[in-house]
Amino acid sequence: MDIEIKIDNDFITPKIIIKTSKITTEIDDIIKKINEINYNILCGFIDDKVEILNQNDIISIYSNDGKTFALTSSKEYRLKQKLYELEEFLDKKFFVRISKSEIVNLKMVDSLDLSFIGTICIKLKNGTNTYVSRRYVKKIKQILGI
Repeated sequence: MDIEIKIDNDFITPKIIIKTSKITTEIDDIIKKINEINYNILCGFIDDKVEILNQNDIISIYSNDGKTFALTSSKEYRLKQKLYELEEFLDKKFFVRISKSEIVNLKMVDSLDLSFIGTICIKLKNGTNTYVSRRYVKKIKQILGI
């Protein structure tokens, strides 16, 4: 496979062109990888202000009374998306669902306490604790390799 990159100042956003005589599994894999790149922007609301959120700053995302919130080390934002939408949107390597009402950023986990029967206590870097519901314990253990 040949790869050619052309620098052209007329292009604001990158453009990818694949030239091939036929679609192969290799081409399918490349297309899937390109589509996995997340260019979406996540906006958080505080009163009448909107801020663009950096996924690396998010500690957890949770729902309460039908509303969705993102918690960072300094602020709590209201989000327009539902948890299931955010689960698809966020980087799956780091954001994991731990209960029906919460997603955590694994980069923001300080430690895990496995001494609880049927659940896991997660201590987050902001000092708060949250719990993995029984339904998600097996999944979390698989993700973390424990």
